[in-house]
Amino acid sequence: MIDTHCHLNFESYNEDRDAVMTRAAQAGVTRVIIPATDLDTSREAIDLAAQYDGVFAAVGIHPNSTANFVSTDVDSVAELSQAPKVIAIGEIGLDYYRDRSPKEIQRQAFEAQLALASRLELPVIIHNRDASEDVMAILEAWTRDLPDSLRDRPGVLHSFSAPQAIAERALAAGFYLGFTGPITFKNADDLRRVAAMTPLDRILIETDGPFLTPTPHRGQRNEPAYVRFVAERLASLKQVSFETLAQATTDNAVRLFRLPA
Repeated sequence: MIDTHCHLNFESYNEDRDAVMTRAAQAGVTRVIIPATDLDTSREAIDLAAQYDGVFAAVGIHPNSTANFVSTDVDSVAELSQAPKVIAIGEIGLDYYRDRSPKEIQRQAFEAQLALASRLELPVIIHNRDASEDVMAILEAWTRDLPDSLRDRPGVLHSFSAPQAIAERALAAGFYLGFTGPITFKNADDLRRVAAMTPLDRILIETDGPFLTPTPHRGQRNEPAYVRFVAERLASLKQVSFETLAQATTDNAVRLFRLPA
């Protein structure tokens, strides 16, 4: 299995990061992707990717980190993207839930980083919170002019939680959908219906650690080993074996991010 979204660089892992990686391997998680939230965390992700064989990095500026965004920040992301084991631009997108950056600045940063991803021919990791219509309008426009190398792998809508209509638009635009701990929560029937209708070859599994810990560990710090619980719930929803779901989502991540086989 591949945990395609874990903030392994965050302080909550500082005391036992090696043990976290050992537990991940014991649970069958062979690779972890660390998304960035700003330029500093981009560098941290790159450093950890260099330290651990199975770790890869994404670089970019999260919408909640865009309040002071300037155009030269994109040049910095471009420079960071040249580091070994950088496989995506992200996480980027829009967040209208938290009032940390004006919407117009968020959109400027989002569109600038999408343009960079297209130029670099790297897929994107998309953050969307309470901004589905604007996110999809921007992504649909962006995908119309993608280079051939990105047409069937533009990116993933990370920790998907939007309505089914948004899922259908994202899938039609070529995107993958990433599912996290909430798929296991008691009151997540709508999300489970979206997961059930998502084609098996377009699903990714994520922890979003240290957040969104799945049942039965809800309330604790999340970590890559727990992505197994997401996979088990998805296997049940898709009516396939756990092994089939694990292999499919691994193949999907390898294909999307062009990871080593």
